Amino acid sequence: MDNRAMFKLGYGLYVLTAKDGSKDNGCIINTAIQVTTTPNRISVTVNKQNYTHDMIHKTGEFNLSVLTTEAPFDVFRHFGFQSGKNVDKFDGYEGAERSDNGICYLTGPANAYLSGKVIQELDLGTHTMFIADVTAAEVLNDVPSVTYTYYQENIKPKPEAKDEKKKGYRCLICGYIYEGDELPADFICPICKHGASDFEKL
Repeated sequence: MDNRAMFKLGYGLYVLTAKDGSKDNGCIINTAIQVTTTPNRISVTVNKQNYTHDMIHKTGEFNLSVLTTEAPFDVFRHFGFQSGKNVDKFDGYEGAERSDNGICYLTGPANAYLSGKVIQELDLGTHTMFIADVTAAEVLNDVPSVTYTYYQENIKPKPEAKDEKKKGYRCLICGYIYEGDELPADFICPICKHGASDFEKL
């Protein structure tokens, strides 16, 4: 347990990962804080629509990878801010290790990882807050943690100038454009597999 890993937590972006059976899943969250220091406890808040949420609720364990300012946009596009049920996010993904709890965590674009064992769940309506004992913590490098503001200003590709003649919807995650007057509510992006809620109208 490297307590320096706790200092990597701040107002940043993290890849939250969980495992259910043989399937590893994960999604990006921006709510992770240290709750107590003795013992080391953290909390993560997860949207109930994410399948990663269901995995944590079922198994009671998770890993948290603290993303850095050097994380490429491909990491955000790959993991996304939502996690689908029928997806193994680590199938063929390079740059990940498995911790003692058997759950994957990111190595390259992260400066620390923490493993958590849930001791309490708080229902927050659309989200659940999981409070967990830290069972492992490791610092991976000294690259600064990324903040959501830094992600918006320096990592996320700038949107192209809107073409007034073009109609359709753009995926906020990968930039795919759906051409049509109405985007079906059950539409899934063919590139990054995110749903209609992650599209903006052109």
